[in-house]
Amino acid sequence: MGIGEWPRSVVVVGAGIVGLSTAWFLQERGVKVDVVDRGGVAAGASWGNAGWIAPGLAIPLNEPSVLRYGLRSLLSPSAPLHVPASLDPGLWAFLARFAANCRWPSWTRAVRANLPLNEDSVEAYEVLAASGVAAPVEQAPITAAFRTPRQAEGLLRELRRLAEAGQHVEHTVLDRLAEHVPLASGALRTGVRIDGQRYVDPGGFVHALGRAVMSRGATVYAFEVDDVRTDGKKVIVLSRKGTTLSADAVVLATGAWLPRLARRWGVRTQVRAGRGYSFTVPVDRPVPGPIYLPDVRVACTPYQGGLRVAGTMEFRGPDDPLVPARMEAVIASARPLLDGVRWDERTDAWVGPRPVTPDGRPLVGATKAPGIYVAGGHGMWGLAHGPATGRLLAEQITTGKQPAELRDFDPLR
Repeated sequence: MGIGEWPRSVVVVGAGIVGLSTAWFLQERGVKVDVVDRGGVAAGASWGNAGWIAPGLAIPLNEPSVLRYGLRSLLSPSAPLHVPASLDPGLWAFLARFAANCRWPSWTRAVRANLPLNEDSVEAYEVLAASGVAAPVEQAPITAAFRTPRQAEGLLRELRRLAEAGQHVEHTVLDRLAEHVPLASGALRTGVRIDGQRYVDPGGFVHALGRAVMSRGATVYAFEVDDVRTDGKKVIVLSRKGTTLSADAVVLATGAWLPRLARRWGVRTQVRAGRGYSFTVPVDRPVPGPIYLPDVRVACTPYQGGLRVAGTMEFRGPDDPLVPARMEAVIASARPLLDGVRWDERTDAWVGPRPVTPDGRPLVGATKAPGIYVAGGHGMWGLAHGPATGRLLAEQITTGKQPAELRDFDPLR
């Protein structure tokens, strides 16, 4: 690749929503793309999450109140935010940095940094859906349900803070909750309806996006990348078994595994796995739209005729096995709040590692090595922000200029 030329070929490492969106928008710009993932399409955090494209609720995790949840979680393994006892010094270093960012100035900076992704998230999905990604994007408000009006005030305060930071969220307080949420039990009396949101079947959408990328000429390789190197002209991707791919550039979009390949290229911001759990249950009443239970941090979404229930933030290794007690904790917290849910008939038990940064801002852009880029660290909002991220990063890769929207996400910060 000569001086002043943009990459004509790119290998994207990671076949989740962020990696595949980047691949799709690179193809839009005439770039030849191939994709590598050790588990194939949607094998990481993209498959089993709640499926929300919810810019109105994309609230950074580093809110000051989260510190109180964290301290409580050290004593209660059933808390929505769980930090298991561990001797991992890297985890405690991350948590110390995260705690230092649980201040309103850091939170506000994260909100403002995320504004462009929130503003573009729905449109980016609509572009994909209108251009060959054969999966529906459903429009519906998200209804947050509470036991008391006083509990609802916590979310309303968050929405006011978002507005002060520049993100206005259309919302309505609901007094007759059962009319809007047929599954609500008698314990829930107040709601806040967040308008203008969308949701998808996340696994279905990401698989459809993968098919669209392949139909445009990409090959999706299933192997684990052991190393990424550059010889000054090409970037070389190597597997442990000797498979080698080369291209003008590479995008590392490996989610919670990002540090393993990105650290040597100057990416020092830590990324840890904030694992979420989900499962699917049959229901006896209609589910007109997503339901949010903020007090227990549980998200519920219509899914294949039933209800997908997702919750918890658990800091463990990304490859650690599912912990049944965490799944039971989600059920125990949500059971009193929802009626008509057949909890004992649950299926699709899943745990996935969401990539969390200590400052609430993802890592998107160029590394210190020419031709090597990263895209990850979106925390709970990777599905919502993935297509918008891919569009902006494709612009940077093909023009050589960092979009203003990506400045606060600089991977070398």
